[in-house]
Amino acid sequence: MASEDLFREDAVFVTDKTDRSEIFKDVYQKLLEMNLVKGDFIDNIIEREEKYPTGILTRPLSRELPNVAIPHTEGKFVNTRLIVPVALKNSVIFNNMVNPTEELPVKFLFMILNDDPDKHANILARIMDFLADSSPDDLNELFNSTSPAIIYQMLEENFK
Repeated sequence: MASEDLFREDAVFVTDKTDRSEIFKDVYQKLLEMNLVKGDFIDNIIEREEKYPTGILTRPLSRELPNVAIPHTEGKFVNTRLIVPVALKNSVIFNNMVNPTEELPVKFLFMILNDDPDKHANILARIMDFLADSSPDDLNELFNSTSPAIIYQMLEENFK
């Protein structure tokens, strides 16, 4: 599957919000207006993040990289299959996916919208492969960008 199937130029966001729920609400409102998610998406993604944290420690890849998170919820709350990149101008605390009691400062989200449950692991694996296969310099440029157009272009060119 080509990357253009997983990203939309109008579904890339940059936020200066510092509260996880506020970030989700802000992005949710825009996704709802585009008919990409359903009305009950917001409650479910917030609740799921509390129960099943999605923060990922990037230190094994490089000590210079900021941490990321991959929030998602069940397919019945979305209308499409898409990765929604969200650049955070300020680090926001997420709990570690592997060690849920550990808090991680996160600078970038890969929010997964997936209406096909058989493909969820595939999307998550592709994000992990992208992180592992990209140079720390390229990832830092991506994670620190505040331009949705540049983020979209970088992902379109480099996400396989």
